[in-house]
Amino acid sequence: MTATRGPADGTAAPWGTTEFTGRLRAVTAARYHDRHPFNLRMHKGELTPGELRRWIANRFHYQRHIPVKDALILAKLERPALRRAWLRRIRDHDGAAEGEGGIERWLRLGEAAGLGRDELWDASRVLPGVRLAVDGYVNFCRLSPALDAVAASLTELSAPDLMRTRIDAFERHYPWIEPQGLAYFRTRVDQGARDGEEALALVLDRARTRELQERAVAALAFKCEVLWALLDAVDGGGP
Repeated sequence: MTATRGPADGTAAPWGTTEFTGRLRAVTAARYHDRHPFNLRMHKGELTPGELRRWIANRFHYQRHIPVKDALILAKLERPALRRAWLRRIRDHDGAAEGEGGIERWLRLGEAAGLGRDELWDASRVLPGVRLAVDGYVNFCRLSPALDAVAASLTELSAPDLMRTRIDAFERHYPWIEPQGLAYFRTRVDQGARDGEEALALVLDRARTRELQERAVAALAFKCEVLWALLDAVDGGGP
């Protein structure tokens, strides 16, 4: 594709809204972790109980850091309306009270699969590659401008479809996991759709130059790499 040049300084003109949105969505279409071999095996029902528990325990390390990275993004947002909207994400995961929220629901998934809460919280099962991937993402949100950090969260655009696929796969192939353990996946269908569209609107509004647009696309690609690296570590983590 030939870049359009600005008439004055020779820099590339910004993409239009449709093209920019298409480029962002193309990143997740090609690089989202729904295509990872581990996820493909999960959804075909090919994981052993040990592999599934290893994934649940290691993914919890990522889940528990979601409100941490969202707090870092929240601190970069300059207007109350933006902070109020982003604060809801933290509440969605931490809950408004004890026993609520996405982290609690993931702990219940662990229990339904035979893992203890203390075992998940003490992180004794977390693999080095997973720690590295999660630390990299949290530090990216800590050190990057707000636009880049928000753009990285746009993997949420693909999350609802993945959650639907996962619910079907667990019900079909892993009946030994108690049904109430799937509450996290069910909740994230609607939450992910809402969060993804809100973040997309923010990125489209703020990325007004080609440079900022390209940085947003790169940030989203980085996030896809984080999720892929996490699954690489889990997939190679043992029997």
